[in-house]
Amino acid sequence: MTISTLLVANRGEIARRIIRGAHDMGIRCVGVYVAADASAPFVGECDESVLLETSYLDGEKILAAAKRTGAHAIHPGYGFLSESAEFAHQVQSAGLIWVGPSPSVIAAMGDKLAAKEVARDCGVATLPSCSDPGDADTIGYPLMVKAVGGGGGKGMRIVENAAQLDEAVAGARREAAGGFGDERIFLERYVASSRHVEIQILGDQHGNLVHLGERECSVQRRHQKLVEESPSPGINDATRQAMTSAALDMARALEYQSAGTVEFLVDNQTHDFYFLEINTRLQVEHPVSEAVTGIDLVREQLRIADGEALGYGQDEINFRGHAIEVRLCAEDPSARFLPATGTLVAFAPASTPAVRWESGVERASTVTTNFDPLLAKVIAHAPTRREGASVLALALERLHVGGVVTNRDFLVATLRHEGFLSGDTTTDFIERYEPARALVLSDDELNWASIAGALWLQGENRANATVLAQVPSGWRNARLPRQRVSLRWGEQVIDVDYRVRRDGTFVVGRDGRARVHAWSPREIDVEINGRRATRRVTHADGHLFVQATRGTASFAVVPRFVVPGVDAVVGGLTAPMPGAIIDVRVALGQHVDAGETLVVMEAMKMEHVITAPNSGTVSAVFVTTSQQVDNGAVLLTIENDEDATEESGDTP
Repeated sequence: MTISTLLVANRGEIARRIIRGAHDMGIRCVGVYVAADASAPFVGECDESVLLETSYLDGEKILAAAKRTGAHAIHPGYGFLSESAEFAHQVQSAGLIWVGPSPSVIAAMGDKLAAKEVARDCGVATLPSCSDPGDADTIGYPLMVKAVGGGGGKGMRIVENAAQLDEAVAGARREAAGGFGDERIFLERYVASSRHVEIQILGDQHGNLVHLGERECSVQRRHQKLVEESPSPGINDATRQAMTSAALDMARALEYQSAGTVEFLVDNQTHDFYFLEINTRLQVEHPVSEAVTGIDLVREQLRIADGEALGYGQDEINFRGHAIEVRLCAEDPSARFLPATGTLVAFAPASTPAVRWESGVERASTVTTNFDPLLAKVIAHAPTRREGASVLALALERLHVGGVVTNRDFLVATLRHEGFLSGDTTTDFIERYEPARALVLSDDELNWASIAGALWLQGENRANATVLAQVPSGWRNARLPRQRVSLRWGEQVIDVDYRVRRDGTFVVGRDGRARVHAWSPREIDVEINGRRATRRVTHADGHLFVQATRGTASFAVVPRFVVPGVDAVVGGLTAPMPGAIIDVRVALGQHVDAGETLVVMEAMKMEHVITAPNSGTVSAVFVTTSQQVDNGAVLLTIENDEDATEESGDTP
């Protein structure tokens, strides 16, 4: 191995994955980071790191860091510069090893229209498409607008009819320009009931080429993957054989080297498949292929980049069991999966069941709008698909997390949904089945968790007491009085009243009984009405996060004395997250209809549309184009038509 020092030109969970893989091979790792990531876990895991004063897209500064630290090679991970043919060429021109395919292949496949031509030349079917919006009628509706120079859901819009086309194209161009520096778009036929299936390929510099089977990535929101698995539950052996052959034919025509992914769309009705794109990099979902084959893709990338031959053929690759990966993201499924921000006051994966955690964060990490909302990937590998889904769901349920809204509970609901377990995982899965988007607890579960939280708080009060620390809270030299803790669960306020008995047990409510067997600053071992369990608990910023049976119950601790505050602006529409205003569609005094677009925001490289909740008249506008706003900032106010009618005294 001639690579002894590797510069990892990325961040978060993929940087940690590459560092771990390189270290396992005896390779020293150099990291680069921006100021916002100064406390990120990956920085400390590198042998040394270099601060980038600009961004992860600054190829010149990254090359300077490689030269300064004596790196022999650069691994770009995914995103950022991973599919920049220009940067790959600059790396090679600087005498360094580029861990990835050749710049010419990256350039050819980075243009989705050019990639379609390669597919057609190889006899692989593609969906009808055009680059001129004026030719939309030749494609037919519904259709999809896509970015020519990128993926990951950015720049993608579904268009149901001609009236929606202009706005969709304009929005896709803006998002593509912001995400990839290339505003070009094209139109493609949209297949509503379909599966997203991709083939993992590996090629070396000696002409050897293999595939590692397929992954299905159909469960998506905003055209971005949430659940990935291998093998696909929705294709037969004949389709599998045809797709892997097509992928290898294209890879062979490109003389492909390194890891890559050939992506296809499978029509769920006809089972016909169509080429979509080739991703010339490691994929987010690569661990599921590693799990079913036992082949370490980062190791293979480094070996191939160093000139080594694969050393095995297609017949020597064995496929074992079933692997499923989910993307744990900082986002709110109940609010159209909008990205969320904040500080992770709690983040503690359980030690069992045994799953693979690929995490970019830890407790006390701050989640901002600077980067993608992906927090971690969680991967389960089991003999069967149902067992894998169950193991993964349990691992997610046992994750203790708080401080930032995540999609954890939605992922659990998806994995446990009979539609998912039956393999009915088309790209419209979420819309058809609508898995629960937040934690659902039974009355018994909620009651148990709220009592456990209240008793944990009682223990915290005793631990923090400066005098009479050994005396129970509320103690008097007479009959011990009842104590009360009020916890808010959504819109519901739960009053937990309890009294300490002289034997140290508690009377809870009218006739409930509880005993705290052990207490610590991070958990409580408690028995409530005969049911005993040890649960993680975190108290921070006025919230109590109690690990329940199926997730983390987040309670707001209602203060005993409420400080008067400022009333919310009546009729005010607020920013759902920090971001930039890129378009204000309305003016003061303008009448709007329910559902009409009012403001367009940009955050985390994606556009988010603020629409009118009801018809009315715009009574105030507080933002302008290009303005940065904080989460919860009032954007504008609308006077409801019904309110205006009532004030005028008119009757319908």
